[in-house]
Amino acid sequence: MNKTDLINAMAEKTGLTKVQAKSALEAFMTTTSETLKKGGKISLVGFGSWQVVKRAARTGYNPQAKKAIKIPASKVVKFRAGSKLGK
Repeated sequence: MNKTDLINAMAEKTGLTKVQAKSALEAFMTTTSETLKKGGKISLVGFGSWQVVKRAARTGYNPQAKKAIKIPASKVVKFRAGSKLGK
């Protein structure tokens, strides 16, 4: 499902117009991005939660050059599915 499909499904299930559903989805995505960039956590009970976690530096392997490479530490977004997701 892509963004357009999601907007269409949201509009159909809620009775909103596609323009309103698109606006709601974009507001959700913007708010989620801003919260995670500030180091916050988002929890939707039953659905799941998002949070930024630190990934430690590690050694990887470049198969083309057949050499070990150093992968620097980074921050990544982690999603943990809620108990009701998938049921």
